[in-house]
Amino acid sequence: MAPEPRHTAEREAFYARIATSSLAPLWEVLKGIQSVEPRPPEAMALWHYDEIRPMLMEAGRLISAAEAERRVLILQNPALREHSPPRISHSLFAGLQLIMPGEIAPSHRHTQSALRFIIEGEGAYTAVDGERTTMRPGDFVITPSWTWHDHGNETKEPMVWLDGLDLALVDLLNAVFFEAYGEDRFPAGRPEGDSIARFGSGLLPVDYERRGLTSPILNYTYERTREALEQMSRGGERDRCHGFKMRYVHPATGDWAMPTMGTAMQLLPRGFSGAPYRSSDSAVFVVAEGNGRTVVSGEALAWRQHDVFVVPSWREYHHEAADESLLFSFSDRPVQEKLGLWRERRAAS
Repeated sequence: MAPEPRHTAEREAFYARIATSSLAPLWEVLKGIQSVEPRPPEAMALWHYDEIRPMLMEAGRLISAAEAERRVLILQNPALREHSPPRISHSLFAGLQLIMPGEIAPSHRHTQSALRFIIEGEGAYTAVDGERTTMRPGDFVITPSWTWHDHGNETKEPMVWLDGLDLALVDLLNAVFFEAYGEDRFPAGRPEGDSIARFGSGLLPVDYERRGLTSPILNYTYERTREALEQMSRGGERDRCHGFKMRYVHPATGDWAMPTMGTAMQLLPRGFSGAPYRSSDSAVFVVAEGNGRTVVSGEALAWRQHDVFVVPSWREYHHEAADESLLFSFSDRPVQEKLGLWRERRAAS
C-alpha cells in the first residue's frame, strides 16, 4: 500500500522553510524534468526567401555594413521569441546576411563557430585569418572559433548568405568572447585557394599537424559537392529516408567539418518521397535547388529554392521532391554524438 500523504499545509511550511537555505524538493519537480522523449521548445517554421528578400534590400538602404557590424536579419523561431540570445532552434542561430556592392563588413573574431551558406550573388569574398575565398551560390564556408574574419563585396550586385552559429550552445557554457580588430581588413596571409590546395584533394602536407577541431578547408564549393552527389546518385542505392546524402568532413580525421555543427547536403531525385524519420538533433535546412515539401508531424512545409526551414528535435518528418532538389542542412548532432546522446529512428520497412 502507498503511504498516506502527510498534511499539505505541513509540507508547504517545510518547503518554505528550506527555501531560505537555498534548497528545494526534487520530488515536486521530477516529473517535469524527466520525460519519456525529447520535448523541443522550438516550433517547426519556414521562411520563404522571395518574401524576405525585399526586407533585406530595404535594410541595405537603411543601414550600412560598417554601422551594423553585420547586416543580418535573424531567423527567429516563433516559439522562442523571448529567448536570448536569439535562435532558430533551442541550440542554434541562423540569419540572412546582406553585403552591398563596395561594402566591407569589418574584421572581428568571436568564440562562436560560424558557417556561411551562399544564397545569392557571386564574386564577393570572406577572409579568415587573412585568407580570402570568393563565394558562389551553394558554397559552404567555415569561420572557425576565434579566427579573424571580414567580408567584402567588390562586385556590382548584392550578396546574400545564410549565417549559422552555435551561439546558444556557447552562451549556455558562458564561454562567449568577442574582439573587434580595429580595422576593416585583417592583413592578407596565404593566397586565395591555399586551404583547398593543401587539404581538399585527398592529400595532406607531409608534416601536417592538426590544430583545433575545425576543418582546415575554408570553402567547400557547391560545384564539387554537387558533382559528388550526382556521381553517387548514378552509381549508388538511395537512402529511403534521405535520398542521396553526404556530410562535410574534416580531411584529416573524417569527423564532422565543424565540432559543434554537423553540415550535410542531400540530393532528392524528382518524385522522391522519403520514409518517415526522426532524430534527436534539431535541423535547419536551406533549399539549394528545386522545390517540394517536407511533412513534419503531419503538417506540410512547401519549399522552393533559397527557402529556409527548421525541423525540431525528435519530430517525425519526411521529404517529398516535385523536381530534383538539393538541401543543405546543419544541426547540433556532433555535440550530441560526442556526449553519447544522439539517437535516430527510421520507419519500419
